[in-house]
Amino acid sequence: PTSAAVTPLSGLTSATQYTCMLLSYLIEHKAGKEKLVMKLKQLESNMSSGRKMFRLGNMVHALVAAKRTTQLPDVVPRFCLTASNLTRALYFICDAVLWLKSTGLQPDIDKMKWQNRATKCYYLSLLINLARDWYEISWRLEQAIRKENTKENSFWDKHSQELHHVKCDGLRSYLLLFQILKRNPPLLLDLVKNLQGNIDVPMF
Repeated sequence: PTSAAVTPLSGLTSATQYTCMLLSYLIEHKAGKEKLVMKLKQLESNMSSGRKMFRLGNMVHALVAAKRTTQLPDVVPRFCLTASNLTRALYFICDAVLWLKSTGLQPDIDKMKWQNRATKCYYLSLLINLARDWYEISWRLEQAIRKENTKENSFWDKHSQELHHVKCDGLRSYLLLFQILKRNPPLLLDLVKNLQGNIDVPMF
């Protein structure tokens, strides 16, 4: 399945699963509701299994994305995106192994070891993505400052321009950063997503 299909369906199954958990909890001790509680718990279990299948789809998408990002011309984004997608795929593999443990299909799996591996992959992927965001922001900021300096050269002589930089360079950098993020919603969204620690949303 493609990422566009997997992400909404995964969200729907997640919402259904937690709704079933809440409803079964609320009516569990009410008389005459035993059959309904059983049906809700069964549906919750099915939704949980369905979410794992969608996460396997995300793993396939991450591997495909890693292959695609190896073709990027810029070295830093190519390295960061490829490494991030590979690490993300490893995270989903660890998650699938833990699922096998939870279902009893592979009871001998060391749960703690695989949880540690999943955690390392999770945070490594986030760090790589944040590094890539910082690189793109820095590049765009540098380009914007050069453009502003070129404009200033038409109005300021060398002495007054240096004085202007001493007084305003810090504030100007913050204003340019704000403008860059405002003009690039995908970059801002990706930065916010990574700061929130969300790796389920596709990274490329």
